[in-house]
Amino acid sequence: GWYRYAMTVLVTGVAGFIGMHVAQALLNRGEKVLGIDNLNDYYDVGLKRARLAVLESLSGFRFVHADIADEAGIAAAVEGVDDLDRIIHLAAQAGVRYSLENPAAYVKANLIGQFNILELARRLDRLDHLVYASSSSVYGGNTKQPFSVDDRVDQPISLYAATKRSDELMGYAYSHMFGVRASGLRFFSAYGPWGRPDMSAYIFTSKILAGEPIPVFNYGEMSRDFTYVDDIVSGVVAALDRPPMANDEKAPHALYNLGNHKAEPLVRFIGLIEQALGKSAEFDYKPMQPGDVRATYADIEESRRYLGYEPRTSIDEGIPKFVKWYREYHNV
Repeated sequence: GWYRYAMTVLVTGVAGFIGMHVAQALLNRGEKVLGIDNLNDYYDVGLKRARLAVLESLSGFRFVHADIADEAGIAAAVEGVDDLDRIIHLAAQAGVRYSLENPAAYVKANLIGQFNILELARRLDRLDHLVYASSSSVYGGNTKQPFSVDDRVDQPISLYAATKRSDELMGYAYSHMFGVRASGLRFFSAYGPWGRPDMSAYIFTSKILAGEPIPVFNYGEMSRDFTYVDDIVSGVVAALDRPPMANDEKAPHALYNLGNHKAEPLVRFIGLIEQALGKSAEFDYKPMQPGDVRATYADIEESRRYLGYEPRTSIDEGIPKFVKWYREYHNV
């Protein structure tokens, strides 16, 4: 790398949406990346393999098929990697709605998985920093907007949110007990090229193209702090490069919001997709779903101050980029 003799960064969930983009950014700046992923079939594995193919074409990348919930599997993956000094832990069971159907998947991936990664971090002699994914869902039904990292977050309204908040608490405990330098990142509605098929941009685009009605929850009275993936990546990398330091008052643990600092009405987001596709959507209005929130809006002051984080891509620019990728990937 440009600032150290290229050491290795472990990226979990490397075949995922954010994982792929983060690994790509690290490889592009000369880092070595050891990526692990269990390639589960929560959504199309073909998309995950296509993301991996992009990474395989870059030098410095090695992939190991392993599950973070499997302690022996992680140990085998990192065996013999003597220069592993940073971890970016993004693997998780994602999605609020699916946590109503398959709660066990969340306990396994998000709780046991986080525990296993924390144990690995504690045992790595030369670990410089553990960066892990949290979620804006930890803010639950909070009504004070924008959501600040100083707000209380003890009323999660989905099991997914509860597991993500638990990850933060475990992260803090390991920082306090063992001096593990760790940063938790609360992502706000990431979207962009190579995005997940279970997320709104992808669902809306595919249904509009197929001429199917799109589900619009809470009768369209929803707003989201949609964050373009390049902005998310810049925040992850900035956090990685700035581990928190311990002081007398607190352990070396930090939490950051990575959002766009704009609460966009869902209907405006859909409108931009319609515009990029040159095709109108048919709305299927639905009531609010259990576990879902009406609005998300990130206060990013701390991220600006400590990480120099500055989101640069509005949905007006980001949506056409996503749609362009979608058309290319699906040959539409």
